[in-house]
Amino acid sequence: MSAVPEVISAGANDRANAISTIVLGFAADPMARFAWPDPSVYLRIMPRMVNAFGGGAFEHGTAYITEGARAAALWLPPGVEPDEAEMNAIMEESLRPEIAGDIGAIMKGMAEHHPHEPHWYLPLIAADPKWIGQGLGSLLMKHALRRCDEEGIAAYLESSNPRNISLYERHGFKITGRIQSGSSPVVTPMLRPAS
Repeated sequence: MSAVPEVISAGANDRANAISTIVLGFAADPMARFAWPDPSVYLRIMPRMVNAFGGGAFEHGTAYITEGARAAALWLPPGVEPDEAEMNAIMEESLRPEIAGDIGAIMKGMAEHHPHEPHWYLPLIAADPKWIGQGLGSLLMKHALRRCDEEGIAAYLESSNPRNISLYERHGFKITGRIQSGSSPVVTPMLRPAS
């Protein structure tokens, strides 16, 4: 690995590797595993969910990876949204009935906290667990946030893992609420105001 790993836009040839990195990175994520605790179901469903949730980044050149796709971030530019119809179809097909209501309430809470002004949205960022602790998440954040600052536009995300909140706070994000339903883990909406 070079002294400062390069961040590049993931092209069509990088898409599968970037999605696989995110699937690996979310394998112990509290919300992802609340939704799909069975490993075989998780491995079957999560690549589709990653694509529906953040796949629009690939079409807009805002899916970023570090060398070897050791870490990946899918940023949706202002006006680009996740594929909600596909996400709903995936959840309807794969969620256990006893948690479907809680996941529906989480999704509703996410929609309610989502900013209305133009913003960059980070639905997914992860490192391959083999490469966690190498500063790759910070590298990806700095790369995208530089563009947010150049454009004078806010950035928004929801943290589904409390261990990641300090990373986001170091990059200027502030907690704007708390989303939780029933026995679900907490999702933390965070906004980085326009500078």
